Amino acid sequence: MPQESLRIEDRSATQPGQRVLSLTGPIVLPTVFDFQATVRADASQLLIIDFTNVPYVDSAGIGALVGAYVTREHSGRSLALVGVSERIHNALKVTHVDQFFRFFDSVSAAEEATAA
Repeated sequence: MPQESLRIEDRSATQPGQRVLSLTGPIVLPTVFDFQATVRADASQLLIIDFTNVPYVDSAGIGALVGAYVTREHSGRSLALVGVSERIHNALKVTHVDQFFRFFDSVSAAEEATAA
Protein backbone atom coordinates (compact mmCIF):
# COMPACT_ATOMS: atom_id res chain seq x y z
CA MET A 1 0.00 0.00 0.00
CA PRO A 2 1.52 3.35 -1.01
CA GLN A 3 2.28 5.92 1.67
CA GLU A 4 -0.51 8.45 1.84
CA SER A 5 0.41 12.12 1.93
CA LEU A 6 -1.32 15.33 2.84
CA ARG A 7 -0.29 18.63 1.29
CA ILE A 8 -1.15 21.72 3.34
CA GLU A 9 -1.16 25.14 1.72
CA ASP A 10 -1.24 27.90 4.35
CA ARG A 11 -2.31 31.33 3.15
CA SER A 12 -3.84 34.58 4.34
CA ALA A 13 -7.55 35.11 3.88
CA THR A 14 -9.08 38.25 2.42
CA GLN A 15 -10.26 39.42 5.86
CA PRO A 16 -7.86 40.50 8.63
CA GLY A 17 -7.43 37.93 11.39
CA GLN A 18 -8.37 35.04 9.14
CA ARG A 19 -6.19 32.25 7.73
CA VAL A 20 -6.93 29.54 5.15
CA LEU A 21 -5.49 26.04 5.07
CA SER A 22 -6.10 24.28 1.75
CA LEU A 23 -5.65 20.54 2.11
CA THR A 24 -4.91 17.98 -0.59
CA GLY A 25 -5.00 14.31 0.42
CA PRO A 26 -6.56 12.29 3.22
CA ILE A 27 -6.42 13.16 6.91
CA VAL A 28 -5.47 9.76 8.30
CA LEU A 29 -3.12 8.45 10.97
CA PRO A 30 0.07 8.75 8.85
CA THR A 31 -0.76 12.39 7.90
CA VAL A 32 -2.52 13.66 11.00
CA PHE A 33 0.60 14.85 12.85
CA ASP A 34 1.56 17.44 10.21
CA PHE A 35 -2.06 18.61 10.15
CA GLN A 36 -2.13 18.98 13.95
CA ALA A 37 1.19 20.85 14.02
CA THR A 38 0.02 23.30 11.35
CA VAL A 39 -3.29 23.95 13.10
CA ARG A 40 -1.62 24.40 16.50
CA ALA A 41 0.88 26.89 15.04
CA ASP A 42 -1.90 29.09 13.66
CA ALA A 43 -2.73 32.13 15.81
CA SER A 44 -5.47 33.65 13.64
CA GLN A 45 -8.87 34.53 15.04
CA LEU A 46 -10.58 32.38 12.39
CA LEU A 47 -9.03 29.37 10.71
CA ILE A 48 -10.77 28.28 7.51
CA ILE A 49 -9.91 24.73 6.47
CA ASP A 50 -10.61 23.92 2.82
CA PHE A 51 -11.51 20.23 2.41
CA THR A 52 -12.27 20.44 -1.31
CA ASN A 53 -9.38 18.08 -2.17
CA VAL A 54 -9.64 15.78 0.86
CA PRO A 55 -11.08 12.41 -0.23
CA TYR A 56 -11.59 10.95 3.25
CA VAL A 57 -10.69 11.09 6.93
CA ASP A 58 -10.25 8.26 9.41
CA SER A 59 -10.84 8.26 13.16
CA ALA A 60 -7.45 9.90 13.77
CA GLY A 61 -8.42 12.69 11.36
CA ILE A 62 -11.78 13.18 13.07
CA GLY A 63 -10.00 13.29 16.43
CA ALA A 64 -7.58 15.91 15.11
CA LEU A 65 -10.49 18.05 13.87
CA VAL A 66 -12.26 17.83 17.22
CA GLY A 67 -9.00 18.68 18.98
CA ALA A 68 -8.56 21.72 16.74
CA TYR A 69 -12.12 22.82 17.48
CA VAL A 70 -11.70 22.45 21.26
CA THR A 71 -8.34 24.24 21.36
CA ARG A 72 -9.61 27.15 19.29
CA GLU A 73 -12.87 27.47 21.23
CA HIS A 74 -11.05 27.52 24.58
CA SER A 75 -8.89 30.39 23.37
CA GLY A 76 -11.82 32.39 21.92
CA ARG A 77 -10.95 31.60 18.33
CA SER A 78 -13.02 29.79 15.74
CA LEU A 79 -12.85 27.26 12.94
CA ALA A 80 -14.78 26.94 9.66
CA LEU A 81 -14.79 23.98 7.27
CA VAL A 82 -15.15 24.46 3.51
CA GLY A 83 -15.91 22.02 0.70
CA VAL A 84 -16.56 19.03 2.95
CA SER A 85 -17.63 16.06 0.83
CA GLU A 86 -20.71 14.02 1.64
CA ARG A 87 -18.45 11.11 2.64
CA ILE A 88 -16.58 13.21 5.24
CA HIS A 89 -19.74 14.95 6.42
CA ASN A 90 -21.35 11.54 6.99
CA ALA A 91 -18.30 10.40 8.99
CA LEU A 92 -18.66 13.49 11.19
CA LYS A 93 -22.41 12.83 11.59
CA VAL A 94 -21.93 9.16 12.51
CA THR A 95 -19.46 10.16 15.21
CA HIS A 96 -21.82 12.91 16.44
CA VAL A 97 -19.27 15.71 16.09
CA ASP A 98 -20.71 17.51 13.06
CA GLN A 99 -22.59 19.94 15.34
CA PHE A 100 -19.27 21.45 16.48
CA PHE A 101 -18.37 22.76 13.05
CA ARG A 102 -19.57 25.50 10.73
CA PHE A 103 -19.70 24.32 7.12
CA PHE A 104 -19.44 26.49 4.01
CA ASP A 105 -19.50 25.73 0.28
CA SER A 106 -16.54 27.99 -0.57
CA VAL A 107 -13.68 29.87 1.06
CA SER A 108 -15.19 33.19 -0.01
CA ALA A 109 -18.53 32.25 1.61
CA ALA A 110 -16.73 31.41 4.87
CA GLU A 111 -14.73 34.65 4.75
CA GLU A 112 -17.83 36.76 4.14
CA ALA A 113 -20.05 35.01 6.70
CA THR A 114 -17.47 35.25 9.44
CA ALA A 115 -16.13 38.75 8.72
CA ALA A 116 -16.20 40.94 11.82
